[in-house]
Amino acid sequence: MKLRTFFLIVPSLLAAIALSGCSTTSSKGSGVSLFSSAKPPASATFITALEGGIVGRTGIKLSDSDRQRALEAEYRALESSPLGQSVVWKGRDASGEVVAAAPYQVGSQNCRQYTHTVTVDGKPTLARGAACRNDDGTWSPLN
Repeated sequence: MKLRTFFLIVPSLLAAIALSGCSTTSSKGSGVSLFSSAKPPASATFITALEGGIVGRTGIKLSDSDRQRALEAEYRALESSPLGQSVVWKGRDASGEVVAAAPYQVGSQNCRQYTHTVTVDGKPTLARGAACRNDDGTWSPLN
């Protein structure tokens, strides 16, 4: 290899290697690849705070992965979904759709009512509930 070619190729390779490890950090501290278009999953802390969400009150038995998808959809609907826009999820054995209503105030907390339709074996089950946002960003369901 000619020395001139070497000096042209090596810096490009080093730059590519250095950039391949780049990530950016969101305000919640999780690394997100600059080259990834997928949304990061909701934090386990936020999902746990939902206490099983309204999907947990339906009595429908879901696999752990399907339940995780359902709870992530509930969190995303409560946190950032525009009024009436559905957050759809699809798992291995079930699917669902979460729709949050307009936010309202209870004391100093923002709250939202929402519905969650879970479909298993072609049978939809509708659940309704409400949750309020805590100061730490988690959502607590109302009983």
